[in-house]
Amino acid sequence: MDLHAFQNRVLPVKNKLFRFALRMLGNEDEAKDVIQEVFIRVWKGRDQLADIENMEAWCMQITKNLSLDKLRVQKRMKIHSTYERVTMQHPDVTPDVRAELHESMLNVNQLIAGLPEKQRQIIHLRDVEGYTYNEICDILELDMNQVKVNLFRARNAVREKLMKINAYGL
Repeated sequence: MDLHAFQNRVLPVKNKLFRFALRMLGNEDEAKDVIQEVFIRVWKGRDQLADIENMEAWCMQITKNLSLDKLRVQKRMKIHSTYERVTMQHPDVTPDVRAELHESMLNVNQLIAGLPEKQRQIIHLRDVEGYTYNEICDILELDMNQVKVNLFRARNAVREKLMKINAYGL
């Protein structure tokens, strides 16, 4: 792919990519960063692009993956800051309680990370990011039933495993 082909095949979809990233991330600057990274990746891999039939769908997939990576980083930072906020709001929290709280947050994070990809994305978008069901349907290109079923299964799996950990230390 040369510069002319890049300008004709990839650059026309930049507004769609930006809107998609903005919807997922909710932050204009971060969405711009994601789109810039998408263009860099496409340009660096331009020698293999002849095999790709639908360039727009491929760029959207890269945008989704990079946006999800950013959300994961934000989630880790949010969990850490939530932990800090809880411990700061209760300065009389003993070190034992603080350690238990920190361990519980790590357990929940690990349990979510261990879910199947679709469930992990949906529970993250709904319970961590606060997206509506309709927004999740748009982001992940799923119907409402798939979103609700996967969210139900994800929450049940996390709840059951967390109960086992708390009851038996497993």
